[in-house]
Amino acid sequence: MEVKIKSIHFEASEKLHEFIDKKLAKLTKSSDQIGTAEVSLKVVKPETANNKQAGIRITLPGGELFVEKVCDTFEEAVDLCVDSLQRQITKYKEKQRGH
Repeated sequence: MEVKIKSIHFEASEKLHEFIDKKLAKLTKSSDQIGTAEVSLKVVKPETANNKQAGIRITLPGGELFVEKVCDTFEEAVDLCVDSLQRQITKYKEKQRGH
């Protein structure tokens, strides 16, 4: 799986990049058919709580899945996105099997 990380209006730390890579690696356990994963990180309304937005788009054969979360930290937002994507991948695979 190819991972692209875009940080909008700020520079993401190496530590954050490693955290995202590690979390996204969990998705490959759910499906080995993931082509690319695009992660966009953005600070919404600076100086407020819950202002870190993470969006993750993954491509699968015949479609793509997208999740976006806003939390206090990017780590928390990415964590929630990955959890949500795992559920979406499960549903996607069930649909592919024709259930």
